[in-house]
Amino acid sequence: MTAQTAVEAEIARRGWQVPAFTVQALREKRARYCLIVPVINEGERIRRQMAETAALGFCDLMDVIIVDGGSTDGSLAEDFLRETGVRTLLTKTGPGKLSAQLRCAYAYALIEGYDGIITIDGNGKDSVESLPLFVKALDAGIDYAQASRFITGGEGINTPLSRLIAIRLLHAPALSLAGRRWFTDTTQGYRAYSARYLLDPRVQPFRDVFVRYELLAYLTARAGQLGYRTSEVPTRRAYPANEAIPTKIGGAHAHLDLINVLWKTLRGDYNPPRA
Repeated sequence: MTAQTAVEAEIARRGWQVPAFTVQALREKRARYCLIVPVINEGERIRRQMAETAALGFCDLMDVIIVDGGSTDGSLAEDFLRETGVRTLLTKTGPGKLSAQLRCAYAYALIEGYDGIITIDGNGKDSVESLPLFVKALDAGIDYAQASRFITGGEGINTPLSRLIAIRLLHAPALSLAGRRWFTDTTQGYRAYSARYLLDPRVQPFRDVFVRYELLAYLTARAGQLGYRTSEVPTRRAYPANEAIPTKIGGAHAHLDLINVLWKTLRGDYNPPRA
């Protein structure tokens, strides 16, 4: 049985709803935690980020799993992945966007037996040197650690005014209310989860309702609702000064969708049915 068929069989056995994906394992599991990096056509940004991660020695601290949404830019060549210490490349072949990608990666990581998962966007905006702080949080028993540029030790560079206003006045207050815990920087995908949180039957992240950006909001709120230990980790998020903002969220429709996700999270629409 190949690694891929074994993972597919286990997903089916557990009854998880996960999009189809391929598994390209490049080395054996070595660490207690893994770093999941969702990407799609990130070009030189993901190459610089992975080179920095490897240079800092973090590929020995945690196993790196890249989950690709269908890149066509050649940035994920096997020789580069091996050079930078990537453990596994997952490629989503089924439908869906970011939440679908994350379901693929989280399912693989949990089946592989990792005790905790750290996620960082592959667009190079976040401070990879902060990764040990997430490991420290998981080691201390934190079940959900959220990156923040707004707390002491954090830094936001060139944050667009519209995003700053949306985060501080809408997104963070709404998810803090939903989760009964105060968070300052909830749009960031830079975060960590314990395996016990993701595997709690009251969470159930492996459902087809999570397609675009729903899973990030839901997991932020659900942790506090269920009484899990949460914290924020100071990080730096830097937007480029004189070039296009690296983001997959653009246009009025995408922003309206995010507002709709917030509203559904507040109402508890994503919570699993009670047994």
